[in-house]
Amino acid sequence: MSQARRIVLLGATGPTGRQIMTQALEQGHHVTALVRDPTKLAARSERLQVLTGSVPDDPHAVAQAVRGQDAVISALGVGRSFRARDLIARSAPIIVSAMERHGVRRLIFVSAIGVGHRYPLPLPMQIFTRTLLRGIYADKLAGENAISASRLDWTLVHPAMLSDGPQTGRYRVGERLPFQGMPKIARADVAHFVLAQLADSTCLRKTVVISY
Repeated sequence: MSQARRIVLLGATGPTGRQIMTQALEQGHHVTALVRDPTKLAARSERLQVLTGSVPDDPHAVAQAVRGQDAVISALGVGRSFRARDLIARSAPIIVSAMERHGVRRLIFVSAIGVGHRYPLPLPMQIFTRTLLRGIYADKLAGENAISASRLDWTLVHPAMLSDGPQTGRYRVGERLPFQGMPKIARADVAHFVLAQLADSTCLRKTVVISY
């Protein structure tokens, strides 16, 4: 088992965040979850601390959560909504500021495949990201730009289309990947990869895609 870390988890009540939290606790890590509504968090553990607060609206709560930690993992998102509400654009600078203030360097940030158009996507996905998801992607790109401009040891994770399948541990990761059809990845495998980055420096200051 890898060394136990003290982790701040943002977005812990979402489906990907829940996978990250479950696996982190199973691996022996100490997790501080900052959530707007603690009643949505069913997990219980002596290694889980739950704090209440909204990332974009409460910088003090973010700073309180980050203080004394080893790493921050973000799975923030708007769920099934097509309205970004500037969630990531507002949240990212607050996260970066809190981490820099308290000397916490490692940030693993789950975004979405195709943000910033850094690599070619299948045509159907290109159409989708530039129409229905245009506002969501613009918001995520603004947040990514704030993170990549920081002095942190960041990794931006671009998962393919997310599913609720089982963890396999068999997936592809790279700054550019060849795709056929509509690429997919289970949230459980995204969580597996994200937590592996706590002890792996291969993807420091890189944007990486994860897909089957």
